Amino acid sequence: MRAVEPRNPSSRDLSLLHRLFPSAISWPVVLLFTAFLTLSLWITPVAAQKLDGPEDKSGADGNAAGKAFQDTDTSLPDQLEIRVWRIPWGGRPRDPFVDSRGSVWFCGQAGNYIGRLDPSTGDLKQFEVPENSHPHNLVVDPEGHIWYAGNRNAHIGRLDPSNGGIRRFSMPEGVDDPHTLVLNGEGNIWFTAQHSNRIGLLDTGSGRVRSVQPSVAGARPYGIKLDSDDHPWVALFGTNRLARVDPDTMQLTEFELPRPDGRPRRLEIDERGDIWYVDYVGGFLGRYQPESDRFAEWRLPGDSPRPYGTALDNRGHLWVVDTGVMPNRVLGFDLGRQEFFSSSPVPGGGNVRHMYFDPAESAFWFGVDAGYLARGRPKAGTGR
Repeated sequence: MRAVEPRNPSSRDLSLLHRLFPSAISWPVVLLFTAFLTLSLWITPVAAQKLDGPEDKSGADGNAAGKAFQDTDTSLPDQLEIRVWRIPWGGRPRDPFVDSRGSVWFCGQAGNYIGRLDPSTGDLKQFEVPENSHPHNLVVDPEGHIWYAGNRNAHIGRLDPSNGGIRRFSMPEGVDDPHTLVLNGEGNIWFTAQHSNRIGLLDTGSGRVRSVQPSVAGARPYGIKLDSDDHPWVALFGTNRLARVDPDTMQLTEFELPRPDGRPRRLEIDERGDIWYVDYVGGFLGRYQPESDRFAEWRLPGDSPRPYGTALDNRGHLWVVDTGVMPNRVLGFDLGRQEFFSSSPVPGGGNVRHMYFDPAESAFWFGVDAGYLARGRPKAGTGR
């Protein structure tokens, strides 16, 4: 938009003022009127520019979520079929997980509830959680129990879907905000605690919690995944590092990204053991190969991408949500060809923070802040 320079009152304006206020007594009024006219002409173009500029879409964690009406990369085809389900309770539905029966469980973080969706019928059910839990993430164990992160009141909870009963596992001192969970092969839960700066392991049988701190204060452990050896890898969002924990010794090893200003937020691990991460601040998709200790990075298309939620499917495609635009878009990246091949707008508005891939349906699920659950499924013939 062309900037409009503010103008000062002209002689024509002043002659008009003389006619309106002919007496000397009125000159203080003239001066006030002139000041008002100048100020109003100054403010008008500034306000008009603000309407065309970036819209503040900051989330609860204070991270900028994107620009309003920013053009996306139209050179990539849309290779996704996205279906949405509106959640009538709102409350920022997020972090879905599909159980063995095909039901989709999700957190109502702002609404302080756990929800269940039957995609085949659209039926919804809400489950209460303790006051001020504000569940951030959940997983479902093989027995069908729902484990959620009580992000605001320092516990991990186990929900029994048959009766709604909850068992609370309190966190030890210093671990205040369980964030993202992942079940290991023994049925125990690894988790991150972002603002507590901890990575923890909950023994689901005894309730014992062990934890380890990164070497840097404010490292903000965020996304977490397990490799084929059942070792957790973590994105340290407050630094330019990834971390791996030895389950036996709880010793933590950190790996620096190539760029000092990189900020990894979510990650995935492919069948070769390569670590794929998204740098939220820099706008990159990155790969770390532990065997060779080598990094490679690809910048997302667009002016100011902010990659956030990720899902790795079973066809060698990594799906990444760019929250640097509004509406968000889902980008597809082919791991073999090492290139982006798809771009799809997210319906409903709002940000996508976490995604879950369901191998049974070859589809991935995500929540949208504005009050939706969504399923993304590649169109026929997509990719290899």
